[in-house]
Amino acid sequence: MRLVVTDANILIDLAAGGLLHDMFGLPDWAFCVPDTLYVEELAQHHGALPAMGLKVVAQPPDAVAHVMQLRQRYRRTSINDLFALTLAHRLGCALLSGDGPLRAAAKDEGVEVHGTLWLMEALVVSGQVSVGRMVAGYKAMRSDGSRLPWHEVQAQIDRHLAARAQT
Repeated sequence: MRLVVTDANILIDLAAGGLLHDMFGLPDWAFCVPDTLYVEELAQHHGALPAMGLKVVAQPPDAVAHVMQLRQRYRRTSINDLFALTLAHRLGCALLSGDGPLRAAAKDEGVEVHGTLWLMEALVVSGQVSVGRMVAGYKAMRSDGSRLPWHEVQAQIDRHLAARAQT
């Protein structure tokens, strides 16, 4: 089972793209968030996430101290994002984030970090999502105001369309 910690923006992107059920349906994958991030950023508008499969992980008391240490080094990163980084570090798993400062902090801290495009690639490669659904999902994300590297999105789409045309 591959466990992945995610921040709020990845879940919001996938919700906008109508792909949350597909994400949680990835075989042998599990997704989690720190409890503080869930309560403060997701519960009100995305309260159904735990029923879909999102694991909400309570933070031990020493996590707060670790976040405060990280906050001294990474002032542009939110407290909740630092809780996600701390959880990924503690669990030894990858972190999903589209937030630039958090991604930079994760790299500095030696935590594997990926974003929406990586997750979309996993969805398509696994067969969980067709190329057509990926394209429609990205279109919906763009309409919703998702801040993705759209030139990289187009390159990913073009790659998959070309591969599909060759088969």
